Amino acid sequence: MAPEVGRASRTWSSAEKDLSRQRAYLAAQAAADCRGQHIVILDMRQVSDLFDYFVIVSGTSRRQLRAMADEIDRVLTQETGAIRLGIEGEADSRWILLDYGDVIIHLFEPETRAYYALEDLWSDATPVPFEAGQPDAPPPQPGEEAL
Repeated sequence: MAPEVGRASRTWSSAEKDLSRQRAYLAAQAAADCRGQHIVILDMRQVSDLFDYFVIVSGTSRRQLRAMADEIDRVLTQETGAIRLGIEGEADSRWILLDYGDVIIHLFEPETRAYYALEDLWSDATPVPFEAGQPDAPPPQPGEEAL
């Protein structure tokens, strides 16, 4: 079960939901373009009022994690006008977190990803189908609005 979140619920407009989903998908694709591995997108809207999506990616080295972070930031800024609110673990970390408010991107070295097991921690979240190289976002899950 996912941790409880202690923040008042916010009502998101349809356009905000669509933009969040687009950002998550673009971040996943940017990571894939940098040879990110085991890419997972989680729809967090039913389990958290703080953000809409997690993108979780593994990389083989700190250098690759940094390259993915830079490319994701470039793509989200250019394609959606996203403003990164924060970054953690940039220097010598085995885990880089990029915070765009509605979308949180986690870039891990494999051992660190296994240790923190975010997919297990947030197992109540809905996985979003992702296949690298697809030109458009995946079709909506049952109960989700179409893009």
